[in-house]
Amino acid sequence: MPEDLAALRHETERLREELRHHNHRYYVLDDPTVADAEYDRLLSRLRELEAAHPDLLDPDSPTQRVGGAALAAFVAVRHELPMLSLDNVFSEEEFRGFDRRVRERLGEEGDIRYCCEPKLDGVALSLLYEDGALVRGATRGDGASGEDITANVRTIASIPLRLLGEGWPQRLEVRGEVYMPRAGFESFNRRALETEGKTFVNPRNAAAGSLRQLDSRITAQRPLEFCAYGAGVSSAALSGRQSQLLAQLRDWGLRCSPEVKVATGVAACLEYYAELLGRRARLPHDIDGIVFKVDSIALQERLGTVARAPRWAVAHKFPAEEEMTRVEDVEFQVGRTGAITPVARLAPVFVGGVTVSNATLHNMDEIARLGLMRGDTVIVRRAGDVIPQVARVVMERRPLDATPVTLPDQCPACGSPVERVEGEVVARCSGTLVCPAQQREALRHFASRRAMDIDGLGERIIEHLLAAGLVRDVADLYTLQPDALAALDRLGQKSAVNLVMAIARSRETTLERFLYALGMREVGEATARALARHFGTLETFVAADVTRLQQVQDVGPVVAGHIAAFFADQRNRELLARLVAAGIHWPAVEKPAGGGPLEGVSVVLTGTLDSMTRDEAAERLAALGARVSGSVSAKTGLLVAGPGAGSKLTKAQTLGIDVWDEARLLAFLHEQGGSS
Repeated sequence: MPEDLAALRHETERLREELRHHNHRYYVLDDPTVADAEYDRLLSRLRELEAAHPDLLDPDSPTQRVGGAALAAFVAVRHELPMLSLDNVFSEEEFRGFDRRVRERLGEEGDIRYCCEPKLDGVALSLLYEDGALVRGATRGDGASGEDITANVRTIASIPLRLLGEGWPQRLEVRGEVYMPRAGFESFNRRALETEGKTFVNPRNAAAGSLRQLDSRITAQRPLEFCAYGAGVSSAALSGRQSQLLAQLRDWGLRCSPEVKVATGVAACLEYYAELLGRRARLPHDIDGIVFKVDSIALQERLGTVARAPRWAVAHKFPAEEEMTRVEDVEFQVGRTGAITPVARLAPVFVGGVTVSNATLHNMDEIARLGLMRGDTVIVRRAGDVIPQVARVVMERRPLDATPVTLPDQCPACGSPVERVEGEVVARCSGTLVCPAQQREALRHFASRRAMDIDGLGERIIEHLLAAGLVRDVADLYTLQPDALAALDRLGQKSAVNLVMAIARSRETTLERFLYALGMREVGEATARALARHFGTLETFVAADVTRLQQVQDVGPVVAGHIAAFFADQRNRELLARLVAAGIHWPAVEKPAGGGPLEGVSVVLTGTLDSMTRDEAAERLAALGARVSGSVSAKTGLLVAGPGAGSKLTKAQTLGIDVWDEARLLAFLHEQGGSS
């Protein structure tokens, strides 16, 4: 008799549930309840049933962790909520300063309750679950957008393909870190050495490289693990505390660090920091510090974010690993704004997982503070385990032939006089637009993704363009022709055509991107955005004096002075005119200075919007004069709430703040002449 299909379906479901349970016990709880052989028998039986009856196959089955054919490329993914980075502190004093700022902003006299989590040295990852099933895995990327690496994510055994338990939101984004444990890294490197003759330098690089494989079958062979540390988008309210959220994620089958602890007040936090630092070397994986987060989600929302980091969290980094080496020379580099930066050329030394041969010395004041001379033996550390720095000079090892380091009188790139303004620590080349080093850096900045976004115009091409005399400044980019580019070393006709097309596409931009691309001192993305929205047109902005510039939010006398000095230079004005003549244009900024139906209104967005992302909604509201904020307060004039709105909606209702749903927002935007 043929087997009863219903009975087979029941058996496959039972096996899947049992295997999910064992995966959770093994990978999340670290408490297996069956022997490996028994687990293998269960998995083998499930594979046998699915192979014999393909109609019983489920994409969330524990057997479906490895994809098939390799991808041609990764697809870009835009994060609905930005994946913010964290500010770092490196000392007890700096951490106390962070705590003080938190209490001052909240108006709290007493101690703050923090959720303390080890900072895993891995790669940030976003997991999207819908109806409990994993539908997407994406890298952090630049925080606003990353890459879809779902096929690779599905191979990581500690990531559940389906959430366990009950009560999870219909749509849930889990955020965490992918890493490679030390034991797995050592084993992986031994195999790599035997098969490929090369190894990875540290577990983090190995994890990052593994996630970037276009063939998920390769990723499946790497000993990767995942640890959740929070949530992003959610269609329903989650726990009211960070520590409770992590417990909730554990209940749904996600691994969270067993070292998580709640501490109240600075002393308890520093005690936890010291305790983990003492056990750092004995942990099964690398950590490079402790992340302290205000435990209350409601307080997190009150504190909000600044730039690309939350005000309610900080990474207290562990002391950097240090090594001793010799300063063979000190050279001076020229940056985009003419800053002359001394760089120590070191005898190569392995520190913090990488070989270091260069270290920044920042400025001449830092050299004086260190008392550094050429030929000195120095202690080198990787600050935050990232940036190589000279920590101190080993004076007792100073050789007799050590020579002082002096600031050059002339720019090493163009020979122009080097100037140092009284009161500033940075010396600068006076050559501005005639300095090839500044030209190179200005071109790189202008073409960067957050500026004019000229795809394919990288450092190597820029070097060739300058060497061939095809460009002198950014305006020359718009005169380039494919034939001239194709003559450059290793570019080729097709690449030349693609580059010219990319340059042509960059003509269509926004005013704020254009202002940022100009590279004015101290004018970053946020300042460029504020300037564009305040002045509305390029002509009005260029004509503004220092007094008018300081009327812009977050523009003080120093920044205003830099902007005024930029446009006081006739060469910069001529460059600007050439760029506009080249056809660079942007849509009209809808909110000119002093106007707009939402002028001065503080608007908060919360929950999920169906017709647009919250970033897009924020852009459109800001164009109408609104000041879009991340937290609700008594000064909030309007809350736009989509599905999944939580404590912000509750607080707004308590304060009597006007609340709109998405339909009302769309109707309002339509009334103002915008498409909906």
